[in-house]
Amino acid sequence: MNETKLTQDEAFARIRLLRSANIGPVSYAQLLRRFGTAIEALEALPDLAARGAKRNYTPAARNRIESEIAAARKAGARYVFHDMPEYPALLAQMDSAPPIITVRGDMALASKPCVAMVGARNASAAAVKLARDFARALGEGGFTVVSGLARGIDGACHEGSMPHTIGVIASGIDIAYPPQHTKLQEQIANDALLIAEEAPGTEPRGQHFPKRNRIIAGLAMGTLVVEAAPKSGSLITARLAGEAGREVMAIPGSPLEARSHGCNHLIREGAMLVQEPDDVIELLSGFDGVPRSSFRETTSACDYSTEDMTGAESADVESLLTNAPVSVDELIRQSCESAGAVQMALLELEIAGRLVRHAAGRVSLC
Repeated sequence: MNETKLTQDEAFARIRLLRSANIGPVSYAQLLRRFGTAIEALEALPDLAARGAKRNYTPAARNRIESEIAAARKAGARYVFHDMPEYPALLAQMDSAPPIITVRGDMALASKPCVAMVGARNASAAAVKLARDFARALGEGGFTVVSGLARGIDGACHEGSMPHTIGVIASGIDIAYPPQHTKLQEQIANDALLIAEEAPGTEPRGQHFPKRNRIIAGLAMGTLVVEAAPKSGSLITARLAGEAGREVMAIPGSPLEARSHGCNHLIREGAMLVQEPDDVIELLSGFDGVPRSSFRETTSACDYSTEDMTGAESADVESLLTNAPVSVDELIRQSCESAGAVQMALLELEIAGRLVRHAAGRVSLC
């Protein structure tokens, strides 16, 4: 959608649209493309849901959104929409980039060269010191360090790079988590930049952390993993960075230390081995956007015609779906429908609560 000057009514409608049941970043973007404004998209939601599952659908209540906006103002936060000039350009390139974020602090930090640094919560003392030293050097080298305000490596990265840092949290902008980082989170909000995708007042939940991780990866040209176990959120962030064509880097560790196995695995699979801050600076200073880690399928945006909106394609597309994720391109090929018609059918199913979207442009039934 082209950059526009939002009216208060449209801004309110956008927040309400995104907070409505079964509306995620992909469906939000498709609705705005199809209807032009969030005000018109909200009016169309009940009919779209009925076409997907023939049940009543009510958008998010107005008083709920009014309370949310009041909470954001009380916290000293503001909303940044996807088509505002200050919305981070690299984040906007990500699949499923958050259409609306709430922020406190200096948004100019997100427009500088950014590097994400992540790692274990229960990190070793040596890794925490290493992370702090790396972050300090990168901040002094002109980079903004992005991390997730978790215990261990994340906290050390923020402390080392202050005030050249961005904290991305899995809760509402007014909720501090973990509690021991309350002071650090407030310092970031006052002296650097704090970003949240969840609505103000939202407590952190398990499903919020992978969403937070994609923002961390999306803001940065590259992600550096300092210390991580084989199955950890840090590796999710690294994978998301690789799928987006960003640089993936890791600091190697001893094979005798379980907390190093994740980093060693990344290096074995093609991540760049990093031993000192200058290695990171060299890699990212010359980064030209060419993917180095993994290939990621993309699904192109679709335009919708009147015919796409009036047909009965949902049943045909639904019959091709199972609980196993499949690419949207494959559905287009097998259905023999137009790309816009298939996307609209999927949108109807999603609004009705019957569709799940996965990474790499894949979908499945709930």
